Amino acid sequence: MSTDSAAQSGEERLIARYFAPLAKHPGALGLTDDAAAITPPAGCDLVLKTDGIVGGVHFFPDDPPDMVAKKALRVNLSDLAAKGATPLGFLLTLALPEEVGDAWLAPFARGLGADAQAFGCPLLGGDTDRTGGPITISIAVIGAVPQGRMVRRAGAQAGDRVVVTGTIGDAALGLRLRRDTSAAQRWGLTPEQRNQLEARYLVPEPRTAIAEILRAHASAAMDVSDGLAGDFGKLCRASSVAAEIAVARVPLSDGALAALAEEPALIETILTGGDDYEVVACVPAGKVETLRRQASAAGVAVTEIGAVTAGQGTARFLDPDGQPLAFRQASFSHF
Repeated sequence: MSTDSAAQSGEERLIARYFAPLAKHPGALGLTDDAAAITPPAGCDLVLKTDGIVGGVHFFPDDPPDMVAKKALRVNLSDLAAKGATPLGFLLTLALPEEVGDAWLAPFARGLGADAQAFGCPLLGGDTDRTGGPITISIAVIGAVPQGRMVRRAGAQAGDRVVVTGTIGDAALGLRLRRDTSAAQRWGLTPEQRNQLEARYLVPEPRTAIAEILRAHASAAMDVSDGLAGDFGKLCRASSVAAEIAVARVPLSDGALAALAEEPALIETILTGGDDYEVVACVPAGKVETLRRQASAAGVAVTEIGAVTAGQGTARFLDPDGQPLAFRQASFSHF
């Protein structure tokens, strides 16, 4: 061991071994300083977002560490995508129990580094701590949009169409499968369907590929993290509009359709369970087809599911008979 490494604290050695190699942006200064410095792209606003995930709440203790790392970063990238923002970098705060060591940290760092490179979002800095509680991972992500062009929740107008990316409810059903091992058989799922639902809970797919497309066409948008019904209600309240959603048009995967056919009450889990990390957006009627075509070319499916109406912050989810569904709780909430 060199004199320099002997003088380092355990935290310094941990950072140097696992996280300094991920700090590829020159402004990160190799994680040797107290802060990073970056220059925003010319003519751009910064978009700031932070989300944390906690062991036993957002992931299972036996989930692979590399997948946990990917989830921690991707849930934040999902918000940037919905705002029409391009990632610039992120800060990481990691609180670890005493028993967590190299066997967990090495794959965690590999997974985080792989996604940081894949999404063009380098590590800029952060903090590491010990905790007597579960593993806690908090990421603050920084993005950029042309000045004044961030896609807000407020902005939807009566007459806009409501669209959503991907499929809804997979992660909530995947969580149910993790908690109830008999559910797959009860729902008649194939192994492929079960794996797909569980995978959607384990690692989300942020819709970064259509950030610029949303910026060009959407009047309002947000990511769906706590359930479509509750999250879209938040958008309606922010925009001071109402909306009607045709539940039969909400896009579902083969696995979700199979589960729903066997247990129709699962529609509430699908619409309110959360962890989708899709984007719900309001788009002027004349722009919907262009958005859908451009998103498809970028590899993201977009489905029209309803319309915005005049009103005050209410979103009605209508069954095939046109009757509004009532939910016990419109979305996941920690409190």
